[in-house]
Parts: sequence; structure tokens; C-alpha cells
Amino acid sequence: QVQLVESGGGVVQAGDSLRLSCVASVRTFRMYTMGWFRQAPGKEREIVASIRWSSGRESYGDSVKGRFTMSRDNAKNTVYLQMNSLKPEDTAVYYCAAAWTSAAYDSWGQGTQVTVSS
Repeated sequence: QVQLVESGGGVVQAGDSLRLSCVASVRTFRMYTMGWFRQAPGKEREIVASIRWSSGRESYGDSVKGRFTMSRDNAKNTVYLQMNSLKPEDTAVYYCAAAWTSAAYDSWGQGTQVTVSS
């Protein structure tokens, strides 16, 4: 498994921006598909964004399309989630996850809290 450490969460107002980071402790980082998930109180965990290991192709959940951008820097073993135009409904714990090539996600970070006030 991969150790993942997220950072960058915080408390912001609606309309503000935040950038989350996730650093992975693995030599073969480029071989991992990476994802960002979130879980709000009383709700199930949902995928926010992912970026494939081979093509670097990004995909996004419908609720964040056009506002969030995921990127990766393989030289730094890091993925980012740029979150713009934040809404109160974006409030959640955000988790970074890793999947070997196209397998299922099996490594998770500890999560970082994002709170958006109206």
C-alpha cells in the first residue's frame, strides 16, 4: 500500500478557492491512478475527481465540473485539487486515494477538512 498525506484544507467563505495537496510515499507513483473523494456528515463517500496513471486523463463528478481541477506532478509524487467558486455544499472531509494502474483504490489518506461558510 501507499502512504498518502493530504494538506490544504481549511475554513473559507462561499466563492473562495482552496488547493489541496496529496503526497504519496511510493517510488512508482507514475503507475498509480489517483483520486480525490469527499464525505460530508451523514452522506456516503463520493468521488470528486480522478487522474489516470497512463494518459493523465482527468474526470470529475458532476457537482464539481467547471470548478475543480485535478493535476499531478510525478516528479514530486504529488496530486493537487484546485477548488474554485466553493459552495457550502462542498463542505466535507476530502480524501486522497491511490489505485495501482487501473485496479481499485486501495490506499487512502487520513483526510483533510474543508468547510465553506455561506
